[in-house]
Amino acid sequence: MVLIELIGAFIIALIIYLYYKYDFNFWKKRHVFNPTPSFPMGNITAILTGRKQAGVYAHDVYLKYKDHRIFGGYVFFKPILVIADPNIIEIILKTKFRSFHDRGLNINEKINPLFDNLVFINGKKWRSLRKKLSPTFSTRNIKEMFDIVKECGEELTNYLENKAKMRDAIEMKDIFARYTTDVIMSTAFGTKSNCIQDPNNEYRRQSKNILRMKISRFILGMSMPGIMDFFSIPIIDQSINSFYMNIFEENVKYRKAHKEIKRDFMNLLIELMDKDPDNDEKTDVTSTVSKLTMVEAASQSFIFFLAGFETSAATSMFAIYELAENQNIQDKVHKEIDEILTKHGGLTYDAVSEMTYLEKVVNETLRKYPPIPILHRICTEEIDLSIVNNVNIRVPKGTPIVIPVLGLHRDPSIYPDPERFDPERFAADEKAKRHRYTFLPFGDGPRVCIGKEFGYIETKVGLVSLLLKYIFKPHPRTAKPLVYNEKSLGLAIKGGVHLIIEQR
Repeated sequence: MVLIELIGAFIIALIIYLYYKYDFNFWKKRHVFNPTPSFPMGNITAILTGRKQAGVYAHDVYLKYKDHRIFGGYVFFKPILVIADPNIIEIILKTKFRSFHDRGLNINEKINPLFDNLVFINGKKWRSLRKKLSPTFSTRNIKEMFDIVKECGEELTNYLENKAKMRDAIEMKDIFARYTTDVIMSTAFGTKSNCIQDPNNEYRRQSKNILRMKISRFILGMSMPGIMDFFSIPIIDQSINSFYMNIFEENVKYRKAHKEIKRDFMNLLIELMDKDPDNDEKTDVTSTVSKLTMVEAASQSFIFFLAGFETSAATSMFAIYELAENQNIQDKVHKEIDEILTKHGGLTYDAVSEMTYLEKVVNETLRKYPPIPILHRICTEEIDLSIVNNVNIRVPKGTPIVIPVLGLHRDPSIYPDPERFDPERFAADEKAKRHRYTFLPFGDGPRVCIGKEFGYIETKVGLVSLLLKYIFKPHPRTAKPLVYNEKSLGLAIKGGVHLIIEQR
């Protein structure tokens, strides 16, 4: 209690000091529009007080001020820059990537060893690690992991058979989270978590604990990293760090002792730990990179789990919800699945890749419910954005950049009638009408999500496995419209999404 009181007193003193030092004049002096901030939280009071989910708040602000194309804001007293123009977003994510190559989350790996990974690290360390890991997500390697994903899909289908016979209602986020946990634990940690069959085991409990991460800690990490370091405040509890680190280390030791080789993500990480940089013809890894350490490898495994289980589970849940609400679309998906699986003689990687209408359904789901509703970057070197027509602003080094993805995805000037679920938005001719940087579920540019293609496969296999045998219909227990959990990092739904499952 004494430590908490000291931390509170320190933060209050710091806020008062910053208030008198900066007084929210940063953008005013640079003639950049910004909504009026309030003391002491700046422009994020609604997020920190739990009145709005962060992505929804950014969506609302985007729609209100998007005509400015660029506008300022404050996270406490830290000035941030919000980008509302696809042309400028392209400059930041791709064209001038050199000036915006970091995400701006300063993670102390000694306090958060599992966050020393590709998502959070910066600069040269990120470049080196990206180079090491990129080959592990090649099409060849994803194909080799396909059978693991398929097996989990079959287990999910079999588990729900009795519920379908009884026309039971099931909560879809939980069931998909159990499926994706089993997929990622198998591929990233080399262990069978069995969450589909046993939803109360330790693996599922720990995955739930991860989702209890507080958004305030991420905001502090972005705006006041010194406070996080000074008080050794971790992003997640140390028990979670220990759990996943121990699983990874134990499985590495077991595989080495038994000379066990599996074609999964964990095996690829082990190869990166053991490879001889000058003589390695077994993997796709280039000979110009050094070995991964145990902690680095475990960190990559963890972020693969964190990104792969939650985002894919949420996307699958929203997709099946929309199919239940739009039976004509569900019928089209059923028809495509039946035809293509008959053609290929079963569920294969090539069969899934050929399901073009399912691809549209997944993309429309990612549009309406992007798993990462806000993208973050930081200006790593001062740059003049007058390179864009009608924009004249000098962005100082260290300025955090916010890209409101949910706002772009639900902008009626880009996607007419944005609340309507319409997979045909992703027909080739419709996509050609839009700016490429108005659809960013995985980011873009050199820091685009490295596991993007695996995420698509994981989501599609789960959906195909269920839709091959079952029909989903709305249940009155699910709120309409859906209500978002204000305290969640992503677009989580209050009360869950309950649907009726029937046999076809």
